[in-house]
Amino acid sequence: MSFFKCIFGPKLYLEYGSSPAQKMYEPVGLEKFGEQILYTLSLMWNLSYYTSPLIVTFLYRRGYFVTDSISSMAKFTTSIGLIVIISLCMRGIGRSQNRSYVKLIKALETQKSNVTNDEKKRALRRFDFDFRAWDVDFDVNSLQSDNKKPGTPGSSRDKRSFQLATLPCELVAYAAMHTFGIRMIYPGSVKLLQNYMRPMLVAGRAKLIEEQNATRYKIKTVDSNEIDSIFVDKRGRGSNGNTLVICSEGNAGFYEIGIMGTPIALKYSVLGWNHPGFEGSTGQPYPDQDKNAIDSVIQFAINKLGFQVDDIVLYGWSIGGYSTLWAASCYPDVKGVIIDASFDDVLYLAQPRMPASLAGIVRIAIRNYCNLNNTELLPNYNGPILFIRRTEDEIIAEDNQIHTNRGNFLTLALLKYRYPNIYKAEQLNRMKKILSKPIEANANNDDDDLCMSRLITFASDQGKSFPMEIGEDYTDITRNIMAEFLLRKHFRDYKSTHCTPLPTDFFNIPWDIPIEHGFVFT
Repeated sequence: MSFFKCIFGPKLYLEYGSSPAQKMYEPVGLEKFGEQILYTLSLMWNLSYYTSPLIVTFLYRRGYFVTDSISSMAKFTTSIGLIVIISLCMRGIGRSQNRSYVKLIKALETQKSNVTNDEKKRALRRFDFDFRAWDVDFDVNSLQSDNKKPGTPGSSRDKRSFQLATLPCELVAYAAMHTFGIRMIYPGSVKLLQNYMRPMLVAGRAKLIEEQNATRYKIKTVDSNEIDSIFVDKRGRGSNGNTLVICSEGNAGFYEIGIMGTPIALKYSVLGWNHPGFEGSTGQPYPDQDKNAIDSVIQFAINKLGFQVDDIVLYGWSIGGYSTLWAASCYPDVKGVIIDASFDDVLYLAQPRMPASLAGIVRIAIRNYCNLNNTELLPNYNGPILFIRRTEDEIIAEDNQIHTNRGNFLTLALLKYRYPNIYKAEQLNRMKKILSKPIEANANNDDDDLCMSRLITFASDQGKSFPMEIGEDYTDITRNIMAEFLLRKHFRDYKSTHCTPLPTDFFNIPWDIPIEHGFVFT
């Protein structure tokens, strides 16, 4: 084993099944000091990168860009380079004397040997290490063109047109979104936050791998990002195991400590993934990259794991609702969609959190570069869907007021599209009043059986496509009854805040209208 490999090898986080007790890998001796110095320099670099406009302005005003100052800066840079070299050597010496790290290097060397691919993977899966050193397990570009799923047509707003009068605002919006803006929307992509959370993320992965026999995979997208994913296989271990739940996390969520726990507890097979730029995933969570990521994850589930599309449930929490609804619009034959604590349009969440004077720039930035508009995606998916609202949500509601919860607007947008003759103006206003208070779970009305019969009769006779024309000849009273019934079938309340894990009682396969051929309504 060469000293060079110890210097530049991947960072080791954990060796599974290590003795006396499984614990995080802790650098010791020279490796520890070398890593501390390198980490400090990396931290300083990241901080200076994000504050570079202020630093450059300060240095310029102090006259540090004259010849003498430039010479001093060159000497300073040389000194930093020497410190880096010494620190790398210290790290290499320390690693070469650590038994666990030596094992990792030997396992990595098997990737270039003549052993089978399964043997290589088994050797590497004994370790949790920097995911950049992991080989790609599935490349969506390797599929035949007829196996690739075409994306849905983009919104008209995706075709950007610039006008001279708005050019300054366009430039400011572009700069804002491509620096701090995308990180405000997706704080989980900030490396400083990831470094802080790393012990929790490593422990979360270890729990999935050790307790649930999960397998970690690297998936390569069509735009060459590498997506960090993990699969828990429950097939053959119960009635739910043949159904795959694909989980899309929130804007600061990771599969290691995210929403996978709920479907796992119900014995579903579960596939989790991290947004681009999150933990082991490369790239940045811009909408196009995120769409390619979830598409590659589904292709992996179909072509590598062997699931059928109609055996897949898409489950999205918070901002992951956008990834989920976009995937559903591309794969409309999925078994169902569950949207938990999500919103209708991210613009209505972004504007109140920014100064009113910047409202125009915020709108341009969102619409042009991060247009997470769930309402626009709803017409592209006609399958079973369930919305879950957190009644004490502090993120997608203003001042925890339930009537301002953006999930209300998303739910009503779907119902209005699917049942336009039932959800007239009067019914929509009535539903808004109902949604201004918590809805009782599992509430049943005397008219529920009659409402179901109306739907079954119409769908069996006219088909179940949407928008469904049922209700054109109904009275307002009948529309009110049907509107409340359909709301309860598509919507559930959970008394909690935004980030509370979802209990298993709330995770159900979404309701669908059954079709009975030859059914006659009496």
